[in-house]
Amino acid sequence: MENDKELEQQEAAEDTAKEQVSEQSGDVSEQAAQEEETAAEQETQPEPSEEEKLKKELEESKDKYLRLMAEYDNFRKRSAKERLELSATVKGNTIGEILPVFDNFERALAAETEDTNYKAGVEMIFKQFGDMLTKLGVEIIDPIGQTFDPNIANAVNQIEDENLGENEVAQVFQKGYKIGDKVIRYAMVVVANP
Repeated sequence: MENDKELEQQEAAEDTAKEQVSEQSGDVSEQAAQEEETAAEQETQPEPSEEEKLKKELEESKDKYLRLMAEYDNFRKRSAKERLELSATVKGNTIGEILPVFDNFERALAAETEDTNYKAGVEMIFKQFGDMLTKLGVEIIDPIGQTFDPNIANAVNQIEDENLGENEVAQVFQKGYKIGDKVIRYAMVVVANP
């Protein structure tokens, strides 16, 4: 009986050892299977070839080049716009300084004189001056009879007149001038029935 017990214990110990060996071999076989799967994945995704690397580099360089060209084009357009604005400002400022001389020629033209040669000379100079301003794109702002617009004129006085409409410009003390939409000098006006 003792032999039977010992035999049973020995058989149980052998079974336990076999189970442990089988579990260990199962773990080893699982690891081996995982390693095989990883190796298979690496084989299906081959390392990029030299040609593919060069193509990728070329695409990156092309992208950088296109961005640089777009940036340069924007800079060029912005610079051209700034030059035009600066040119218009300088032109407007210069003409603004000349306008009082033009006003004086207009006053001289309106003055009464008996010397016809003098009068003809002033008329010629005034016409030449006016033609030059027209060539430069200068337009006269003479809003008499129009509704008062504070964007082109300054009201220096107001009157009540039944013959004129509401906010109508009744008189112009000094003509205004503009180049395109930019006002060089605002007209000085009297507004009726404000």
